[in-house]
Amino acid sequence: MTDPAHRSIANSESAFRKAQQVMPGGVSSPVRAFKGVGGTPVFVKEAEGCLVTDLDGNQYIDYVASYGPLIAGHANERVVAALSKAIGRGTSFGFPTESETQLASLICSALPSVEMVRFVNSGTEATMSAIRLARAATGRDVIVKCIGCYHGHADALLVQAGSGALTLGTPSSPGVPKSVTSATAVVHYDDLEAAKALFEKLPGQIACFLVEPVAGNMGVVPPAAGYLQGLRELCDQHGALLVFDEVMTGFRVAWGGAQVKLGIKPDLTCLGKIIGGGVPCAAYGGPRRLLEQVSPAGSVYQAGTLSGNPLAMAGGLATLEIMSEPGAYETLERKAALLEEGLIDAAADAGVPLALNRVGSMMTPFFVKQEGQTVTNYAEATACDTAAYATFFHAMLEEGIYLAPSQYEAMFVGLAHKKDQIEQTIRAAGKAFKKVARA
Repeated sequence: MTDPAHRSIANSESAFRKAQQVMPGGVSSPVRAFKGVGGTPVFVKEAEGCLVTDLDGNQYIDYVASYGPLIAGHANERVVAALSKAIGRGTSFGFPTESETQLASLICSALPSVEMVRFVNSGTEATMSAIRLARAATGRDVIVKCIGCYHGHADALLVQAGSGALTLGTPSSPGVPKSVTSATAVVHYDDLEAAKALFEKLPGQIACFLVEPVAGNMGVVPPAAGYLQGLRELCDQHGALLVFDEVMTGFRVAWGGAQVKLGIKPDLTCLGKIIGGGVPCAAYGGPRRLLEQVSPAGSVYQAGTLSGNPLAMAGGLATLEIMSEPGAYETLERKAALLEEGLIDAAADAGVPLALNRVGSMMTPFFVKQEGQTVTNYAEATACDTAAYATFFHAMLEEGIYLAPSQYEAMFVGLAHKKDQIEQTIRAAGKAFKKVARA
């Protein structure tokens, strides 16, 4: 680990200046620009396990994990071996491959709600395709999403979105016609009464309710007791489809995802991140009666040149095979609980009010205004002290700990995090919280 006292960022600064000349904001995804915390983005050279090394030779314990996919760690030997073998056979064919069937079968076996899947390349593609299918299956136009939940950058979903949109202060985007979002209704996450009122206001018009079963793009916010079951009953009552966006939670919070952990069966599920093992991959799935409406079996059109890419299939299969081994999720739970307890204690010792939300191996420390406050929805998340988070982020960075550069993202614990590295993180947090207290 680099001595924090000798940390230099000259090469990252130079790389960032060059990047800004040829890419908007110098990045390929907004949160990487550090606008939520200020300063110069870290440019990574290489990574292994839970450690990333930047262009200046600084090494960090990583809790971003490519924003979730790398649950087995960077450059995991088994994943690298699978990718190396696959790339030797060719990078893309435009033909069907057996590896698609193998990964699809594994996904179907893990999720009781899924009998068939269609592979796509990103979570955005998965959610927008699931919505198209829901509209076709119900003959209705209106979709419902929760304020602060992010489901990708499709036009119809950039209404009160979370994550990068929250960080940049633009919950909606220029360039999105009102005519496109006029069929998107919004309610607060965890507010079942608001959802009931909306269904009553729009009888026979709602095609689907799209929701993150565990919100992750306003920071991690778990569902209130009975909330998801209430949505399930509402959708059944009104003939709408319940669509779970498990791009983040799928195979992260449990084998199969949040729906398995929480015991709720959606009609359609969107997956991504972990199912590609760090290679671009996503999918949407559900019962045969719905998925067979997708072309070429049915008339709901959706296609993609690189969908089912053999590299993504190989990375996903290798990662899911690792996660299917006995004790994998129990190990993750122990590690995440150790980190959670340590962060809470360190904040308390420094006198810093903190609300730490955790579900499985994903968590977010929220810098609340006073001790005892909780974060259960968008309004409470956005009321948190983002300046305090920025101070904490940079203090942790100086200690060799890499967190997401936004209050509204998650920390991800992986199998590659060792006990001593978690303990080192807790010690670093103790120093960082003291800096927050003095700020």
